[in-house]
Amino acid sequence: MATFVQKYGGTSVGSVERINAVADRVKRWHDDGHRVVVVVSAMSGETNRLEGLGYEIAGQPDPREMDVLLSSGEQASVALLAMALMQRGCKSRSYLGTQIRLQTDANHMKARIEDIETAKLDTDLDAGIVPVVAGFQGVGPNGDITTFGRGGSDTTAVAVAAALKADECQIYTDVDGVYTADPRVVPTARRLESVTFEEMFELASLGSKVLHSRSVEFVGKYGVPLRVLSSFEDGPGTLITTEDRSMEQPIVSGVTYARDEAKLTLTAVPDVPGVASRILSPIGAASIEVDMIVQNIGGDGTTDFTFTVRRADFDRAHEILLATGQELNAGSVTGDDKIAKVSAVGVGMRSHAGVATTMFDALGHEGINIQMISTSEIKISVVVEERQLENAVRVIHTAFGLDDDAVDEEVD
Repeated sequence: MATFVQKYGGTSVGSVERINAVADRVKRWHDDGHRVVVVVSAMSGETNRLEGLGYEIAGQPDPREMDVLLSSGEQASVALLAMALMQRGCKSRSYLGTQIRLQTDANHMKARIEDIETAKLDTDLDAGIVPVVAGFQGVGPNGDITTFGRGGSDTTAVAVAAALKADECQIYTDVDGVYTADPRVVPTARRLESVTFEEMFELASLGSKVLHSRSVEFVGKYGVPLRVLSSFEDGPGTLITTEDRSMEQPIVSGVTYARDEAKLTLTAVPDVPGVASRILSPIGAASIEVDMIVQNIGGDGTTDFTFTVRRADFDRAHEILLATGQELNAGSVTGDDKIAKVSAVGVGMRSHAGVATTMFDALGHEGINIQMISTSEIKISVVVEERQLENAVRVIHTAFGLDDDAVDEEVD
């Protein structure tokens, strides 16, 4: 008898028909003798609908009340799935984050999990009951409902699996695994049988929508075996593992991208100690996340300072940077919100030289200009014009030999 935590996303429970299909799948696992905990998201489109209502009522809604509002989507999902399981003769019980005491910090709309009480779940599992847990939500130190931000149901599932020491956490979604690239952009992309948690964390952080990056953190921290599967068709999916398989890994495992990018440059900044902090501190104080940073030092004692932010934060960051530039007696502020980031990820980079050269040569051959570069031990990211994004992804994918030959033949 094994313990599995299964998470079903919004499209997987997007209708009564889909909820019944999930109930059939869960019952099969239960009938095979497994202990199963199910984590579900709100029905497809419901969180967007609720969020829209909140902003329609109040231009800047109170975060606490938004958490109360947004968490109601999962409340409907868990109840409906529990009912569907009971209709099939499978004992089930639904739980909200407050009911199993999924303890978080006090940060509304972006809370982090601190502890999970498993007593109720263990009792249900021992009694042959399938607990259905609301994803995306927990309870803060003062008893308030908190939510984890978009994709938070993945985080709930992996955290519950870690707390229960489950044999595997299974993320059921509308794709059948993790691909070497977005198949909508690269038709020759292929499904990966397995990927290391380091690679998956980078892919998720850099734009891949398959998993939430915070959920992948738990894989690395607690060693939870995680598998991505399709809720629409049977298949092996993709296993995310903590095992070190770098000797077997290709140089690059995947190519991902992010359209939600913008860059800002402050020119003629005095080249003195502490100037970077003086530029970025006001940006951070406004809760604006900075990604890539480039500093170009000139020969006249000044420097040009460039950084990227999310496109939604561009106008606010631009406003802050103008004020900072005046304080520093710097030059002009320029910006571009029509850029995108493309990244190649692979643990194989650790043992191979010339990876960056291969990537840059491929882009240069296609006339794609690189505006910024960022690297780590297992990834290389570049900023390009947004209009060149998809071509850049395909070019890099081909350059590292990731194309599926069988698909290639069909495309030809």
